[in-house]
Amino acid sequence: MGKFIMIHPDKCTGCKNCVIACSFEKEKQFRPAAARIHVYTWEREGISVPMMCQQCSDAPCVSVCPTGAMHRVSGSSLIEYDASKCIRCRMCVQACPFGNAVYDSVTDAILKCDTCNDNPACVAACPVNAIEYIEENISTRSRKKAFAKKFKDAFQEVA
Repeated sequence: MGKFIMIHPDKCTGCKNCVIACSFEKEKQFRPAAARIHVYTWEREGISVPMMCQQCSDAPCVSVCPTGAMHRVSGSSLIEYDASKCIRCRMCVQACPFGNAVYDSVTDAILKCDTCNDNPACVAACPVNAIEYIEENISTRSRKKAFAKKFKDAFQEVA
C-alpha cells in the first residue's frame, strides 16, 4: 500500500496556510481559488476542516469521465487527472460528493489534489499537523473512510 493524506479536523485552526502553500506549489501564485485544498469553516461552532480529494476507492469522478482523463494510477489509490485527455465537460466536478474536483476558469482546467508527487505542500505548511501524509494500512484507511462519510453526511444535512 502507498501513502495518503490524513486530515485531523480537531487540530485545524483555520489559518489556511495549506491553501496558500498549495496554490503557490501548483500555480506559482498566491491564489486561493487555484488551490487543490479548501478549508471549510463554521465560525459559530469554531470548527475548520481542510478538505481535498479523498482518492475514493469507488471514485465517482473516474466513473463518469468519458475520456479517461480522471483515472486511478495503476497499483495505487491515487486518482490522477490528465489534462491532455480532458474535454472540460466537468462531469467529474458534478460527480465528486465532496466538491474536491473543481473547474478553474482562469486556467481552463480541473483542479484536484495529486499529493504533489508524494511531497504535499499542504502538509509541510500546516503549523499544527492537522494534515499528515501517512502510510496507508487497513486501520488508517478505515479511519479516513469514516471521516469522509461523516463529512459527506454533514454536507448533505446543510444542503
